[in-house]
Parts: sequence; structure tokens; C-alpha cells
Amino acid sequence: MRRPRGEPGPRAPRPTEGATCAGPGESWSPSPNSMLRVLLSAQTSPARLSGLLLIPPVQPCCLGPSKWGDRPVGGGPSAGPVQGLQRLLEQAKSPGELLRWLGQNPSKVRAHHYSVALRRLGQLLGSRPRPPPVEQVTLQDLSQLIIRNCPSFDIHTIHVCLHLAVLLGFPSDGPLVCALEQERRLRLPPKPPPPLQPLLRGGQGLEAALSCPRFLRYPRQHLISSLAEARPEELTPHVMVLLAQHLARHRLREPQLLEAIAHFLVVQETQLSSKVVQKLVLPFGRLNYLPLEQQFMPCLERILAREAGVAPLATVNILMSLCQLRCLPFRALHFVFSPGFINYISGTPHALIVRRYLSLLDTAVELELPGYRGPRLPRRQQVPIFPQPLITDRARCKVVLVLRERWHFCRDGRVLLGSRALRERHLGLMGYQLLPLPFEELESQRGLPQLKSYLRQKLQALGLRWGPEGG
Repeated sequence: MRRPRGEPGPRAPRPTEGATCAGPGESWSPSPNSMLRVLLSAQTSPARLSGLLLIPPVQPCCLGPSKWGDRPVGGGPSAGPVQGLQRLLEQAKSPGELLRWLGQNPSKVRAHHYSVALRRLGQLLGSRPRPPPVEQVTLQDLSQLIIRNCPSFDIHTIHVCLHLAVLLGFPSDGPLVCALEQERRLRLPPKPPPPLQPLLRGGQGLEAALSCPRFLRYPRQHLISSLAEARPEELTPHVMVLLAQHLARHRLREPQLLEAIAHFLVVQETQLSSKVVQKLVLPFGRLNYLPLEQQFMPCLERILAREAGVAPLATVNILMSLCQLRCLPFRALHFVFSPGFINYISGTPHALIVRRYLSLLDTAVELELPGYRGPRLPRRQQVPIFPQPLITDRARCKVVLVLRERWHFCRDGRVLLGSRALRERHLGLMGYQLLPLPFEELESQRGLPQLKSYLRQKLQALGLRWGPEGG
């Protein structure tokens, strides 16, 4: 019958978001991304299980042979019965009917039929949060049927069944989910074996150990042996800087390694800039270790004379390390205290920290170098080094209580770090009597009364009394 003119014809259904539109004479279906989004967004609650209705029936797929003899859709004599069984499963009215269609037609069941059955099960249970006991038995039978046949599923069907089983509320530690998860893992490609790490020796082994994020995994003996096996050309400035930073960072006062750095510095003197030298010298001052290498100090004096005007911050850093070792060269002090150098650093981004270092150097000159007659840091450029009460007449006592924490010492030793030793040395030269409080003794005190008694005994040993009248 012809439609009267002007009467609108029936509207074609509008595809949902993510659907793929087909041309004339073709059908359309949601795209795989849309199917996956809907599948993953559904929750286990019955109200949200209705979202599974948006997913179209899974088309038969044949990614590999099964014991039922899967054939591609549209080919072979079994295509009709296979699709007929799928329609029967999609139209089932109860979980029991689903189970009957699967159990009574073993020759027509394909792997994808189980995912169709699980999806239909979710639709049937969408409005029935608590199925009757007979249906609970049916669910268990359906679960066992899938468990027996899942070894023949392809990876796609396993993924779909696994997601649907979780969404339907099957427990994650139950037999169905465990069986599907086990089959999923069996389908995964085997992990390739880890590549064999070559045995690194010498300079390469030393660099590999020092570049590892966990430095302390490598004992000192490993570093020493790698250093001993290294050829001279393998000991580059980069490797030696890594070694120096490693020792300084972890407070490792290892004489063999420190002597190796000192020897490298002397041998490579003409090839090293002051920016590299400051990193090589750092562990000596921090670890309070003066090397036995006789040319160590003459070498540094020559480098300072050559590089002082090129890198002011590196120059001051080198002098700070030498200050901790009580080895300040007069010639370098003349240069850094000169008006030209001070005016130059005042306009740099490092002005404040350089002024602080120069203030500490000036204090060291005053306290430790009575024979120095060169220029000094002007008072207007000085930065206070010690707290105000220690340098004014307002301080009433004194003794200075010096708390010695565990990290104030080199690792596995009783040698104070260079900065702590310098501080205590300067306080003593300023006329203070120091009362060290070792961390082992403090940690053994239990409670405030024991701590007060401990401090009282320490003060009495110096002829002082505990209390306000004793200072």
C-alpha cells in the first residue's frame, strides 16, 4: 500500500552513542568501545544490571577450534542451528530455561553461548534482587556447566564471561570466577625472561654501583674491588665524582677510596675545572679526613690560583672544605677577601650564601690563623655565624651543652663530621667550655627525672651546680 503524500514514514531507530552507522541495506551495531564502556560501568546491584540490556547479543566468534567444532558465522551446515540456539537463549523466561537450552543441545552449544546465557541471566535478575531457592540451585548448575567447558573458550569469550560473572554478583573467590581467571592467565603470553645482566667490572662496575638508587646495597668492599680492577682510562671525572658524592652522602670514611680520589685529583690536575674539583674535595672536609697524598694541598693551591676568578662559588666551596681540615692557603684567602672579589659576588645570585661562607672563613682566620696579615671581610658584609647570646655579654654562663647525635659522626666510627668538629673547635677557641652529651648516654635515660639527674652529674663534674644560681 502506498503511503499518502505528506504523511511521514516510520522513523528509523536512532543509534546510541558510540554506535556504528551502516549504509543502505546494512544493519548497525554498537562499536566495541561502546560495548566495553557499558559493560564496565554496570554495577553488581540489580538496579544497575538493567544496563546490560544495552549490549547487543554477542555474535558467534571463532578464534580457534573447540571440541564442539566451531565454524564461522554464515558458513557450514551448523550455522542455522547455532544462531537458533542463540535466539532461544536470548528469549528465555527463567534461569531454569537457560540451563535446559544449554544442557539439552550439547552438539549446538558454542563458547559464545555461555556469555549470551550470562547476559540474559543478568536481565532476568534485574528486577529480582533475591531469587528463590530453586533458582539458586539453577545458578550453581549453570556455574558448574561453564566451569567444565571454559577450557575450550577463546580469550574474548573468557573476558566477557569473567566481567559478567563479577557483575552478576558471583563471589571473586568463588569457583566460577576463579576458574575463568585461571583460564585467562593461561591465555596470556608468557613473560619473557629478564635479560641477563653482564658482569660489570672495573670502572663500569663502579659506575653501575654508584648510579644505583640504593647506594647502600653495595658494600664498601665491592666499591674497593671495582676501583682496584679499573684501568686508568676507565676512571673518568664522572665516575670519581659519583664516588665522592657517595662517600659524602652516606658518611663513609673509607681511607682507601678517599686516597684514590686524592690521587686522581693530583694526576688529573690540569684537566679538571674548579667546578669538578669542588665535588671531589667535598668528602674530605665533610668526613674530616686529610689524605696522605703529599701533593694534595699544593695541587689544590695551584687550582685555586688558576680558577678563582672563573668560578667564585666553586672557589669558596673548596675553601670551606679546606677550612674544615684546618688547611687554609693564605694566597687564596687574599683573593676571596679582596674588594674586587667581594664586589663581584655581590651582584650574583649566590651573594647571600657566599657571604655566609666568607663570614665563616673570616671567623676561622681570626681564631685559627694568628699569623695572617692579609685583607679581611668588611664588617658590613659579615653574616652572624653563632646565636646572638654566644657572642654578647648577655650570656651568663657556660659552659655550652653540645648534643652529639648519631648522624653527627661518620658512619661506623667515632670521628665527628667536619662541620660539627669545626663548630666545636671555634666555640672552644672563643673561650667556652664544652660539655658533650653523647647520644648513647642520652638514649639510655628513661624519663625526665633520670635526664635531670644525668645533667646534674655532668655539671657537677665541671664544678657547676644545677639550678638558676649555678647558671
